Amino acid sequence: MRRYVVLAAVVLGVLAIGAGAISAMAATSVSVTAGKPSELRFKLSKSTVTHGTVTFTIKNSGTLAHDFKIAGKRTKLLKRGKSTTLTVTLKKGTYTYICTVPGHSTGGMKGKLTVR
Repeated sequence: MRRYVVLAAVVLGVLAIGAGAISAMAATSVSVTAGKPSELRFKLSKSTVTHGTVTFTIKNSGTLAHDFKIAGKRTKLLKRGKSTTLTVTLKKGTYTYICTVPGHSTGGMKGKLTVR
């Protein structure tokens, strides 16, 4: 009987470790709104994420076309009301994100994302 209790405890421990490893490998999701609260601004759902795979879901809520660039990767140009995703792998550090449409980043369409 004692052997079964020890075996059950070991199995539960292995399952708990496996579940933790799976959640650590899961991608972090960040929602990005372009063109809100004003036309030349981004609003991110998170300003700090954990290192690893990050999926950005970008929606253009402005009236002008916008894109989103971070860590050397960029979305296509999004017209008003359109959405897309961008998945990147990020190491610990600080990353600048911008809209690459001429004049948009200098107008304020940029920011920093902290990766821990």
